[in-house]
Amino acid sequence: MNIKGFFTSHIPLVVAVGVIAVWGETFVSSKVLLNERLMPADIFTLRFLIAYVCMIGLSHKRMWADSFRDEIKLILAGAMGGALYFLAENMALKYSTASNVSIIVGTTPMVTALLLACFYREERINRLQIVGSAVAFVGLTLVVLNGQLILRLNPLGDALALGASFAWGFYSLIMKSLTSRYDSRFITRKVFAYGLIAIIPWLVFVSPLQTDASILFRPIVVGNILYLGLVASMLCYVAWNWVLPRLGIVFTTNIVYLQCIFTMLASYLVLHEHITPMAIMGTIILIAGMALMSKKELKP
Repeated sequence: MNIKGFFTSHIPLVVAVGVIAVWGETFVSSKVLLNERLMPADIFTLRFLIAYVCMIGLSHKRMWADSFRDEIKLILAGAMGGALYFLAENMALKYSTASNVSIIVGTTPMVTALLLACFYREERINRLQIVGSAVAFVGLTLVVLNGQLILRLNPLGDALALGASFAWGFYSLIMKSLTSRYDSRFITRKVFAYGLIAIIPWLVFVSPLQTDASILFRPIVVGNILYLGLVASMLCYVAWNWVLPRLGIVFTTNIVYLQCIFTMLASYLVLHEHITPMAIMGTIILIAGMALMSKKELKP
């Protein structure tokens, strides 16, 4: 098969890996914004507001889902895959180390597979996939540690990171029943809208928008906010919701394991962090684990 034919027949996989590459870099962008003294809720609100405004231009003809039940699912998707996930992840970065957060959020494929197995009999994973997932997680841990053998535990930050992992798992669970029946642009627009609505109680009762307006005009802040809003949110959510029904929830979510590799590369290029032999070995182990997960278990 020629190169053009390969990419044509594997477009969903190529798109999924592209999305993960972008999302892997968002850890670096979020960390830059936190260092510029933006608050976690501020970062989420700005990126989702930009994404929602742009999505109106791409999807504005349809207002509501076919049923009240589906509309409730979209509300939950916006809360889980929007407000709860990003708020928990960004707050975890504030209270815990980036390594801890990356490793714990890296459990998302396993959490998602567990939730799907509980609710959908046909999505139960086999023993080979369990082994592959465990091997991939070991590789992910080595990549994230990148030569540092000591993890500094922070109960609050680590619990928030685990909460982010479960929030995305439930988001994937909800998407399974929606992506095959609705256009990905419609779903994405609704997720952004309900994500913004879900963050309002936090902004009103817990942590009002606190960012100094002058900070928002710094070039480094403008660039990272636009990147998170237009690329990492708008484009990537549309692409991810389009890919899910084509590759399957479990297979697509397993690609999330690659996120740590792209985070490592972005940290090397932007933050000038070193890549150690441990991280290289972890990358090899991670890819081997993913290869195992993609194989079907032979039945006797």
